[in-house]
Amino acid sequence: MRTKIYFILITLFFTNQINAQLFINKATIEYEVKVNVQKTMGNNSWAEMLKENMPQFKTGYFLYTFADNKSVYKFDHWDSKKVPEWMRRNDEENIWFMDHNTGKFNMMKSVFGSNFYVEDSIPSIEWRLTNENRIIAGFNCRKAVGKIMDSVYVFAFYTDEITISGGPCSINGLPGMIMGLTIPRMYASWIATKVMVNNVDVSVIKPVVAKKYFSNVALKNILKDRTKEWVNEDDPDSKKWIEQLYWNTLL
Repeated sequence: MRTKIYFILITLFFTNQINAQLFINKATIEYEVKVNVQKTMGNNSWAEMLKENMPQFKTGYFLYTFADNKSVYKFDHWDSKKVPEWMRRNDEENIWFMDHNTGKFNMMKSVFGSNFYVEDSIPSIEWRLTNENRIIAGFNCRKAVGKIMDSVYVFAFYTDEITISGGPCSINGLPGMIMGLTIPRMYASWIATKVMVNNVDVSVIKPVVAKKYFSNVALKNILKDRTKEWVNEDDPDSKKWIEQLYWNTLL
C-alpha cells in the first residue's frame, strides 16, 4: 500500500513538472480596449458641446492571432453601447502585422479617411521590470514599465507562459506576451479577456499589401505637415488633440 502511494505521488510530481513546462506558441487572444474619449478632447467650448452627445468611453474588442512567432492584431467588434461612426472608422480598419523572426512589422493605419501603409523595423522599447504581479485571463503576469515616442509611459503586464514577445498594436519586447496595458496619457487601456488555443485561424496572419509603404518617421512627418496649421497657440487643447492624433497613428 505504501509503495502504491509513493508511486502515485511520484507520478503526480512529474505530471506537474511536465504541465509547468507547457508554453503556448499559437493562439488567438481577445482584448477589451477602453478609451476615455471625452478626456482626449480637452475642455474648450467646442469639445464640451460634442461631449453632450457622446459616450464617455468607447469600448471595443480586438483579436491578436499568432503562430510561428508571427502575429496580426485587428478589430473584432464593439460592445453594446453605440459609438458614433466618426469615432469608429479608424479602429475598424487599422491592422498590425509583426514578424518577430525577421524583426520587421507592417501595418495599415486609417487617418481622416486615408489609408497609410507602413513597413519598418519592429519598434524597440526600453522596459523596466517590477516585482508586481497580477492574474489576467488565468495567466500569472508580471508588471513592466516602458516608454514610447520619447515621452509616453506605458504600463504592461506580461506572461512568459505565452512565448511570443508581443502585445496590442506595436507594443512588444517583453519576455512573453503582454496581457494588460495602460497608457495614461492616451487615456487608454487594454486587457486580455480570453485566450483561445483551439482552431486557431493562422490564415489571417499575413502582412497588409500595398503599392507604396512609408517608414514610421515618414508617416510622422506627413502628420506634422498636414496638421501644422491646426495648432492654435492660444488654445492648449489644440496641441493636446494633435498629440493624441500622433500617438494613436504611430502606436
